[in-house]
Amino acid sequence: MNEVLQEAKFNADGMIPAIVQDARTREILTLAYMNKEALTLTMERGETYFWSRSRQKLWHKGETSGNFQKVVKIRLDCDNDAVLVEVEPTGPACHTGSYSCFQVEPELEGVLKDLYSVIEERKEKRPEGSYTTYLFNSGLDKILKKVGEECTETIVAAKNPDSNRLVSETGDLLYHLLVLLVERGIGLEEISRELKERRTATKGT
Repeated sequence: MNEVLQEAKFNADGMIPAIVQDARTREILTLAYMNKEALTLTMERGETYFWSRSRQKLWHKGETSGNFQKVVKIRLDCDNDAVLVEVEPTGPACHTGSYSCFQVEPELEGVLKDLYSVIEERKEKRPEGSYTTYLFNSGLDKILKKVGEECTETIVAAKNPDSNRLVSETGDLLYHLLVLLVERGIGLEEISRELKERRTATKGT
């Protein structure tokens, strides 16, 4: 990352535009500006720092809101005059409370990846009071039982004309399936690969 700092071309005001991208969903979260100090701190501390042109001061994203952005990767564009910062956000990127400043929301695949990562973290850290922690502490049989229950509830909801109930139960089922995958050590990429192979095989018949 030192190469990024050495090669970065700051403008006449000592700024470089920083495009912040969700490393999981690939959605653009915001466009901000960094001076040399902000870029240095971002690289050293692994969280985003920017220069506020309106307030003329350095600011640490999440310092007041708690919506920190964990840095995954930093790279310059082809002219070295803009920086792309890939992050794992812990909350909304926009001050309005929106996921992105560009009025976009993550696609289902991105949402599932994000949820999978949160479940992995719960399994590793086992925070007290977490329902996910309870499931992992209870073991595989408990998780399987909950998956079965959610399957049944989803089927029942599908027989009901209220689509909102079906949406809710489907969300519960997907969550418990992800818990099961994490417990068994199966990544979403494996499921994605299996589905792509099936699609390819179907096209060939």
